[in-house]
Amino acid sequence: MKKSTRDGLAAIAVALIATWPALAQAPQKVLRVVPQGEVKVFDPHQSQVNLTSMHVALVYDTLFSWDADMAPRPQLVESWTVSDDKLLYTFVLRPGLKFSDGSALTTRDVVATLKRLFLRDSQIQSLAQRVAALEAVDDRTFTLRLTEPFRFVEFLLGGSNGVAGGIMREKEAMTDPFTPISEIVGSGPFRFVKAEYQPAAKIVYEKNPYYTPRNEKPSGFAGGKVAKVDRIEFVIIPDAAVAVGALRNGEVDFIDSVSLDVLPTVAKDPNIVVGEVWPIETYVVLRPNSIQPPFNNVKARQALAYMSDQHEYMTAAYGDAKYWRECYAYWVCGSPNGTEIGSDDFHKPNLEKARQLMIESGYKGEKVVLIGGADVPAYNTLTLVTADRLKKIGINVDLQMSDWGTVSARRAKKDPPDQGGWNLFHTSANGAQLASPLVSPSTIMTCDGKNFVGWPCDEKEEALRQEYIRETDPEKQKALVEAMHRRLWEVVPYVPLGQLKQPFLWRKNVSGVLKSNTLVFWNIEKS
Repeated sequence: MKKSTRDGLAAIAVALIATWPALAQAPQKVLRVVPQGEVKVFDPHQSQVNLTSMHVALVYDTLFSWDADMAPRPQLVESWTVSDDKLLYTFVLRPGLKFSDGSALTTRDVVATLKRLFLRDSQIQSLAQRVAALEAVDDRTFTLRLTEPFRFVEFLLGGSNGVAGGIMREKEAMTDPFTPISEIVGSGPFRFVKAEYQPAAKIVYEKNPYYTPRNEKPSGFAGGKVAKVDRIEFVIIPDAAVAVGALRNGEVDFIDSVSLDVLPTVAKDPNIVVGEVWPIETYVVLRPNSIQPPFNNVKARQALAYMSDQHEYMTAAYGDAKYWRECYAYWVCGSPNGTEIGSDDFHKPNLEKARQLMIESGYKGEKVVLIGGADVPAYNTLTLVTADRLKKIGINVDLQMSDWGTVSARRAKKDPPDQGGWNLFHTSANGAQLASPLVSPSTIMTCDGKNFVGWPCDEKEEALRQEYIRETDPEKQKALVEAMHRRLWEVVPYVPLGQLKQPFLWRKNVSGVLKSNTLVFWNIEKS
């Protein structure tokens, strides 16, 4: 080789070496998100509040996922067959699946996760109770045998909210179902960065290098979950005005579930997008604890319904009526099951009737613990309205405000209110997971204490729900929905307070936001 050629190649090599540090330090694409509150429950099986669901959707992937039309699609599953008698399901996982620590994801992990899910997810007991056997055949194949045909198997393998069925390592899945997992090692498109977790300040996720997305177009929770940013940082900013200021200044990129009262301040800002994420309107409720006095008595729960005034609640918490509407449907107005049958007596408040029912329930002035999330403006307002209305019907209110993350954790406690439990709280949720008797956590009224927080029990309602689940004739299903709805307004597991179109805010340079019943961050790009 000529000296001049060698010298030329050496010069090129030196130039390339000189660029390596710059290449290695290329800036990451970071999406900074202000969540509705602080995530405090990280275990997919311990809570289904939106904050936990957002975390779970980032870190874990499911066997099947719901698309934007709420139809189940295979996710970690490559293929599956069903026997002629509809009792034996055989599933084959996609090849080469790995967890965020690089370890192989096998059917041992799947079986352990599902067994824990079946014990912990109250909304999918209709499936869990029909499981005769769940077994791993080899590393990629497992079987599920039923005691009777059940038409919602694929739908519920994603969990009752579409993400709770996220597959975790066998090691974590073997944790007692009622004990939070201690390690967060997931199967999804991002991974939790434990070293950078700062409680009350910041939660960090980064792209999972071991995750292989599907090839399909993304839709809701389904399809290709492609991480198009390197990092996601949840920045905890309790003050809505401060959060909006940070968004306008470009210090953050996205605000989750923004308070309606800030919309006028950004309506004309060309750099901010006001968008919707949830496919069905947000549902607002007052939830009583049905296992602790006084609301373990049905008359006391009926008193709450007579006490409530949807117009007052929604006006106070959400302002202009163009953003919200009254609704007395337990399965969401505007959905296929959105009947309001049986609710006529409660469309106008009747404080005198409410006071009388409280007396008939046996209530004698004991403290009623009302908990609320002061850092979520709408929840703070709803709670204050309830405190005032409770006093008007003779209830001794013990108002205990804290941050929403603390409320989310406390509401799972069954202890007496004076020992860390509670009597009442307000919440809201996107309507997608509440729009069906099959999975709505709020209307499952089993008497085993395994249902959703509040733990309402009514054998008649639950018998009708099981009949609905088995029924395949659409007209008979409709009749059962109406019968169940009448019964719900008799036993009042909670009080519906109205619906709203929940806005989200993001900067104009953010694109690819998907519609799904929990905010997800794959497919999002930041230019």
